[in-house]
Amino acid sequence: MPDVDFSKYLHGASEKYRDCMAACAECLVACEMCSDACLGEEEVRSLAHCIRLDRSCAEACDAALRAMARGSWQAPQFCRLCAELCELCAAECEKHTHHDHCRVCAEACRRCAEECRKMAA
Repeated sequence: MPDVDFSKYLHGASEKYRDCMAACAECLVACEMCSDACLGEEEVRSLAHCIRLDRSCAEACDAALRAMARGSWQAPQFCRLCAELCELCAAECEKHTHHDHCRVCAEACRRCAEECRKMAA
């Protein structure tokens, strides 16, 4: 995935969000990719919880990303919720790492949770 250059968008104090925004963007894409790939698996029923968590995690990443992009004073709260959902999603995807898409998603979720925890602190 090409890196997004947030430097042209972030100025001053909002630059502190750069790494977290990048992690949220990557995780959002990984979760969307994973949920779609899960729907194509033969045992899709056994992946229902994974799909739901992928979708919730992607939505949390989107909300946190938007809050940081606008420099919202609520960004830490959005990041806190995002970190929690990323941890849940990663734990579920790690149960299915025989699917490459779940392994990739779990890794992205772990990175995003770590960056979001930093922002929430």
